[in-house]
Amino acid sequence: MKNTIKILAAAIVIISVVSCQKDTKPNYQYMPNMYESVGYETYGEYEVFPGSQEAMLPVEGSIPRGWMPYDFENTNQGYQLAKDSLKNPIRYTKENEEAGKALYDIYCAICHGGSGDGKGTLVKREKILGVPSYDDIGRAITEGSIYHVMYYGINSMGSYASQTSEHERWQIVQYVQKLKADLEGKTPRIDAEVAEVAPVVVQEEVHETKEDHSNAH
Repeated sequence: MKNTIKILAAAIVIISVVSCQKDTKPNYQYMPNMYESVGYETYGEYEVFPGSQEAMLPVEGSIPRGWMPYDFENTNQGYQLAKDSLKNPIRYTKENEEAGKALYDIYCAICHGGSGDGKGTLVKREKILGVPSYDDIGRAITEGSIYHVMYYGINSMGSYASQTSEHERWQIVQYVQKLKADLEGKTPRIDAEVAEVAPVVVQEEVHETKEDHSNAH
């Protein structure tokens, strides 16, 4: 009799579980956040995030990986200081010139023209006006002024600091200087190759004594 009761009780439990089961939806979720993540609104107020009203900022003084600070301000004084004192740190080589041309054709030629005469496609279509030639005496561009303008932008020209690396901007500077020289009928600057100095072999002097000489004979 007891076994019969146990069997009936077990059967009732099994039937109850099976009858309530749905393949399309779990019966129980012990950790619902694992299945249904909580959505947070941008700049919303949540206790889990400190200061969530504002975007999280890096620690003051942090420098992004691969980025170097530029010490010239985006002012007329900063422009003039860069124009007078900032120099291209890379060597003027044919390789850098070719790399600068490739970058120039991507970012600059559309306005400044393939030869740097200020007659790019957008200028010819009158989408942008007032782009001067690189040999404009009134501007007298320098390595520093070219870099400064690429870094911050000027007038209708925007900044290219986010599209190019520091090294790439200096390569463009070299190519712009090359175009400027071509327009002025001058020879573009190319730095001489650094000559390799052969190692000097120092030979030790051999002092032969009379005794050694006699033994040799």
